[in-house]
Amino acid sequence: MKKIIYLYLLFFAFETQSHEFNPAHLVINESKVEAFSYDATWMYPLKNIGKRAEVIFPENCLSSPEKPYIQGKYLVEKIKLNCAQSLKGSTLSIINLSVLTDALVTINFKNDTFEGLVNLQKTEINIPVQKQYYPTSYLNLGVSHLFDGLDHILFIFGLLFCISGFINIIKTITAFTIAHSITLGLSVFNIISLPQGTVEALIALTIVYLALEIGRSDLKIKTPWMMAFGFGLLHGLGFASALVDIGISNNQMLLSLLFFNIGIELAQIALIPIPLFLIYLSKRLYLSNHLKILASYSIGGMGFYWFIDRVIGMIQ
Repeated sequence: MKKIIYLYLLFFAFETQSHEFNPAHLVINESKVEAFSYDATWMYPLKNIGKRAEVIFPENCLSSPEKPYIQGKYLVEKIKLNCAQSLKGSTLSIINLSVLTDALVTINFKNDTFEGLVNLQKTEINIPVQKQYYPTSYLNLGVSHLFDGLDHILFIFGLLFCISGFINIIKTITAFTIAHSITLGLSVFNIISLPQGTVEALIALTIVYLALEIGRSDLKIKTPWMMAFGFGLLHGLGFASALVDIGISNNQMLLSLLFFNIGIELAQIALIPIPLFLIYLSKRLYLSNHLKILASYSIGGMGFYWFIDRVIGMIQ
């Protein structure tokens, strides 16, 4: 059994990557002086696979792009737009996006803000004439953030493998949620901060720690919610890194942050039944020990691989 697990981990170590969540961001600000004139900023992640995605503006707009420059993890391009009419009621598209990259679109008009999300499946976005009251695109961004972050998913799975009992599960998930919500807000408002490379490396270590706990024979963590709260503070910094990099470029920062956090929680709730079902099934089939060994080696192996990879990335 162990030989099979070792072969499985050897394959997984080279084939599995933890995708760093860096969405593209298009910010368009309407001029307060010139009619139908806009200043656009197109931010595209440098590490994205393939060619850089391209923004296709409405046909009634004349675009004048400047030379792109590197800013942090993004290639930034400033674009001047002169349109024959308002962008409201028109269609904007972004082509050549990769399967791993979503693009958040923020348009700040004189009196209101519109936001939308574009991806490989949905390349066009219709800009409504009426005012958008809630930044629902940040909810979708939060869902994508968790689903695209395999390390966060493995942490949740590992956490559930380490505890037993319905009450303990509720307390643990609640503690993790409260903790990462706290640091998410504090980080976005620049109250606390750590280099993203350091945060990501430490998150990988939390995964290794959980794998060791899964491998213990008793699996009796007396206060799992305290551990979840402590690790949740660290994961909150990881959740915030994407928002800090792209910025919340609208006048609804608190609502945008709230919707982003709700998106993370919805994705998290959707994932919880998976490990619980596996645990239940393994007990019915008398395979609990095999599942525990497989989970411990798999989660620990990938966590340790990510830790080494991220430390190397920090020193290069």
